[in-house]
Amino acid sequence: MTTFKYILRDAFRLMTRNVTLSFLTLVTTVAVFFLVSCSILFVMNIRNIVAGIENNLMITAYVTKDKSSAQAVAEKIGNLECVDSVKIVTPDKALEELRARLGNQADVVTLLDDNPLPPSVEIRLKDAGAVPVVARELLSMEEVEDIVYAGELARRLETLSAFVSRFSFGVLVIALAVGALVVFNTIRIGVYARREEIEIMLLIGATPGFVAFPFVLHGSLISSFGALLAGAGVYFSYERVVSALMASMPFLNFMTDQSVVMDLWFLLVGGGLTVGWICSWLAVSKFVRRAMKPR
Repeated sequence: MTTFKYILRDAFRLMTRNVTLSFLTLVTTVAVFFLVSCSILFVMNIRNIVAGIENNLMITAYVTKDKSSAQAVAEKIGNLECVDSVKIVTPDKALEELRARLGNQADVVTLLDDNPLPPSVEIRLKDAGAVPVVARELLSMEEVEDIVYAGELARRLETLSAFVSRFSFGVLVIALAVGALVVFNTIRIGVYARREEIEIMLLIGATPGFVAFPFVLHGSLISSFGALLAGAGVYFSYERVVSALMASMPFLNFMTDQSVVMDLWFLLVGGGLTVGWICSWLAVSKFVRRAMKPR
């Protein structure tokens, strides 16, 4: 118990002895873990958006006004394995949907004498990669006059998701490397400042662990507290940021589950504690091994 009290007291004494350096290290770790959490949430939102678009990926095939045309197209295209669902939209139904989309400007539709909208078939797909196949199949049918689909978007969805994942992984690696280097150097400076005291402690019989643990605890506390502050900043700002984005881009499927952000917060603190512990141990153990060598 006495040993633990000494280690704890010595760790806090290291912080107060190097207040400026400890504060700068804390600020750096906050920035690093904030960047890490933002990168993770960015990737998660991109994947959520891509999944939402893929789940709602639809091809609209406009068919001839023959009553049997839409039904024939629906039956043929519905047999494809990549097709999730098929829906026939009558001209009257299409006109109702148009009025709903126009909102306050729906009165414009009443100026039309006849309904100019053709019957159509809405095809939802299981996978974005199937768009070109289904599009070619539709265009080969006599009943189909035209098709509309987000072809370019469909082709680039998977490419975008893969690129964002690779880019964010690179950001994570660089950010963690910077944070680890800062903690390592902070502890190394602290060890160097007390090198004579450490050498004396080792000479009178102190164990390497007893000498090292105050420095390890110092680095772990700074790193984990920095991760805690970064996680708090992300947690309390995420909902506002997403709400603003959804207000300006309501058609995109952003991640709104705050429990995921809370889990990320806990993960950050655990990561900060681990990074601080490893870097601090590496910094102090190197010096202790050197000091214990006979001269």
